[in-house]
Formats: sequence, structure tokens, C-alpha cells
Amino acid sequence: MINRELIRIKIVQLTYAYYQNGNRNMDNAEKELLFSLAKAYDLYNYLLALIVSVTQEERHRVEIAANRATREGTEAPSQRFAYNKFAVQLEENKQLNLFMENQKRRWEDDMEAVRKLCDQIEQSTIYKEYMVNEDDSYDVDREVWRKIYRTLIQENPDLDAVLEERSLYWNDDKEVVDTFVIKTIKRFDPENKADQELLPEYRDEEDREFAVKLFRATILNADVYQRYMSEASRNWDFSRLAYMDVVIMQIAIAEMLTFPNIPVSVTINEYVDLAKLYSTPRSGGYINGMLDTIARHLIQTGKMMKAMPEPRQRRTRDDRQEERDFRREGRRPTVAETSAQRLAERQRTEEAQAENLENDNAE
Repeated sequence: MINRELIRIKIVQLTYAYYQNGNRNMDNAEKELLFSLAKAYDLYNYLLALIVSVTQEERHRVEIAANRATREGTEAPSQRFAYNKFAVQLEENKQLNLFMENQKRRWEDDMEAVRKLCDQIEQSTIYKEYMVNEDDSYDVDREVWRKIYRTLIQENPDLDAVLEERSLYWNDDKEVVDTFVIKTIKRFDPENKADQELLPEYRDEEDREFAVKLFRATILNADVYQRYMSEASRNWDFSRLAYMDVVIMQIAIAEMLTFPNIPVSVTINEYVDLAKLYSTPRSGGYINGMLDTIARHLIQTGKMMKAMPEPRQRRTRDDRQEERDFRREGRRPTVAETSAQRLAERQRTEEAQAENLENDNAE
């Protein structure tokens, strides 16, 4: 489940946090990276467990309504959604149940959020059309939950707030993890019953190695990579670049030089997208030009054995003026910078607590 997009995001955050943390302990930083990636997998399981909690709450509501109907002699409520075939299969899933057994907190601790989501579902057109649909197949049951997730869970500020309170890591993970939850819903097969496989934490060991290797290369070769940046930007004031942009380019250079099988264009595109996500659209354009220049220099000097297409046409005067304007403008901290600062502060706090404990024990 943890793909390279998520790995790159985490390394951007943890590299920034590493430089913010005065101790700069490489081993601790690497452990923090792997821990933060593990938390993303926890979020994946936890969001699947949300579907189960909603189903159980709906079952409770149906039971109350059925008892009322019996007392009043009215028609009993439909149990269709409360016993949705896909949701029941997920509820019985062995992997998910094993995960939840090891968790200290459950959705039952946030039932207000679960009940509010149930209200939103019951009021939705998706739910109303499903309840009157005469097709009672497993495919229909699975599809309604895919629609509900995309419409009411994927973009839900109330749920996002609950998750952010649970873990500071989850705030930046949910957008990526949502795509894997939806993928999992689509993959469910009634033939597999409770043994349906969920997505593994890593696709293979190679992706885990990619995370560690890229992070170490970024930190250990920082001086060399920043020299390449400085040389490529000699016509501009490199010292006035936003620090997050420097971090993003440093990681991109590490990836270009450390992984010969990843094309230069793929690396550049990935980190340009990260710059647009965590900084500004102008950052993306500037980083694109810088990385293109650096990559060509590395190839020409024999430091990198990769192919690149011919250079594009020279930039116009307006393009160059836009870059100068961008370098002059002051910017507020980005989302990634804020998240990384929280991580750095957490690391400093934990280390201070450990040091105080050691001192107390020594006394």
C-alpha cells in the first residue's frame, strides 16, 4: 500500500524536520521515517474499520426502529444497508480484525463522528437510490460503499479533524490513503469471504529499501547536492530560495543519482508536483528548470549515466521576470513546512524527556 508517492512525501517532511532538529541523529531520523510510513498503513486499516463502525451503528438504528414499529404496529424498517453484503464481509475480514485487536483506540471512542457520518449517509441521494434499488446483488452493495466513500468520506472536514487529533501524521496522509481504500473496496470478492486479502504494507521489500536508501543519500550527500544547486543557480540568488524548495531539490538530486532505473523525467515530474502541492505553482516551474539544468550538467560531466531529451527552447523575458518576482516575494510557511516543524518539535520533546529520565535515574 505504501507507494513511492507517499514515500517521497514523507521524506520531504522528515528531511525538513531533520534540519530543524538540532541533534541531527541519522539513526533516529531513519526510525522516524519508517514509523511515519507505518502510521500511514495504520490509517488505511482504520478507515476500513470506519465502514464497519458505520454498519454496526446502522444495525443499532434499525433494531431501535424495528422495536418501535412492533410497538406501534407499523411497517418494519429495511435492513438492507445495515446488512450490506460487502460491509458484512469486511466486518468479518480476518486481517482487519487482527489489526483492530491490537489498537488501543477504536471508532467506538468517537461515536459522535460515526453517528454524524451515518446521518449524512442516510440523507444522501446515493443512500436513497440504493434503498429503493431492486437489484440485491453483491456488486450493487459493494458499489454503494465505493460511492459513499468517494462522496462522503474522502472529502469530510469533520472526519479529517478527528483523524488529525488521533495522529499528527495522518493529516498529510489521508489524501493518498483514500485512494487505496477505494481500490480495496473495488477488489473485494465475495468468493474470498473472511480471507479476502487487504493491501500489504509495502508492495515488496524494494519499496521499503527505496525509502531508507533515498533518505540516507539525501542527508549524507547534502553538501554535494547543494553545491550542484548553487552552481546551477549562479545567475540567481540561491541563498534567497525558500528552504522547502531547497529540500525538495536536494531529495530529487539524490533520487536521480542513487536510482539508475528511474528516468530523469519521472523524478523531475514527481518533485515538481510536490513543489506545487507544498509550496506555490511558481515553485514548481522554478524547480523544474533548476532540476533540468542540474541533470544535464551531471550527465555532461559523467556523474550520471542517464538519457535526457534535447533542451527546450529558451525562456522568454516574461518567464525570467516571473522567476525574479518569485525569488523576491516572501512566503508564509507551507503545509509541509508546518507538518515538518511539528515532527521536529515532537522529536526534540521526546529526546528531552528521555534525557531527563536518564538524569533522574543517575541521581
